[in-house]
Amino acid sequence: MPNSNIRLIIEKNIPFVKGLLDPYATVRYLAPEEITPKAVRETDGLMIRTRTICDRELLGRSEVKMIATATIGTDHIDEDYCRSRTITVTNAPGCNAPAVAQYVFATLMQVINRPLSSYTIGVVGLGHVGEIVARWAEAFDMKVLRCDPPRQEAEGGEGWCSLDDIAREADIVTFHTPLTRDGDHPTFHMAGEEFFGKLRRSPILINSARGGIVDTQALVEAKKYGKVDPLIIDCWEGEPSIDAGLLAVTSIATPHIAGYSKEGKIRASQIALDALTTFFMMPRVTVEAPLPPAAARSVSKDEILRSYDPMPESDALKAHPENFEAIRNAYPLRHEARES
Repeated sequence: MPNSNIRLIIEKNIPFVKGLLDPYATVRYLAPEEITPKAVRETDGLMIRTRTICDRELLGRSEVKMIATATIGTDHIDEDYCRSRTITVTNAPGCNAPAVAQYVFATLMQVINRPLSSYTIGVVGLGHVGEIVARWAEAFDMKVLRCDPPRQEAEGGEGWCSLDDIAREADIVTFHTPLTRDGDHPTFHMAGEEFFGKLRRSPILINSARGGIVDTQALVEAKKYGKVDPLIIDCWEGEPSIDAGLLAVTSIATPHIAGYSKEGKIRASQIALDALTTFFMMPRVTVEAPLPPAAARSVSKDEILRSYDPMPESDALKAHPENFEAIRNAYPLRHEARES
């Protein structure tokens, strides 16, 4: 019999976890819209994704002690409020980084018309994803501009550049930062009117990080006046209700699925399971699928093209943007690119 003293809610769209914790806790599997203040009131732990906003409104009258999000980002969680309530929050850093890097190069190969080695790519944010993107780009003999002010301040050394440098020199700009509004280097609308006004090479722009990193209206204006082109957008402000004007001028438009690989989901689910079982002192459980290897050190163009075609999801979203969430939830998990 499960330990009825531990009460969990698991978002039902999280793969590879169904039934694993049922022998040790009372588990409810709910859709994001079903995870309400009433539902969580008598709940000890949550396993969620980005569609569950964890703030005072949701948690204020709850008994929640621990939240494990099976995602890299935590901007859907009010961490200050959780700290004030001594609610432990964990995420899954790096879980889908290889898949996002795969997305970057797969989409680029749909819109470029000359060898990758002839491009300068500006990578904004050198965390788990950005480091893989930069490494693969160098393997393609691309010139890489690395922009990460927090890391630059913490680590020092050479090889860093500013956002202004990227605006002047990059043929491709790809964002891989968390979404932050506070601190010395907030990323909310970091790509806004000021940034777009400094662009000199009408770069390809890719946002597969968080929608709010880019100011939507400023981007639409920049596209209108030829400051940036083409656009590749996976993360949107206001998801799942996305801006029709931005959608209309985007070359590749996908419903926040850049990180949706089978391997990434396995990693995320296992990390979230480990966090819950550790916190609540339950036996460790493992997903049935084998844990995947680390990201490839380098990949070939043929492997990228073989492993992922982003156009079916782009065509579907452009045809029916109102189905953003349905397309996302029905997305068939792809495999990551393999070592070249």
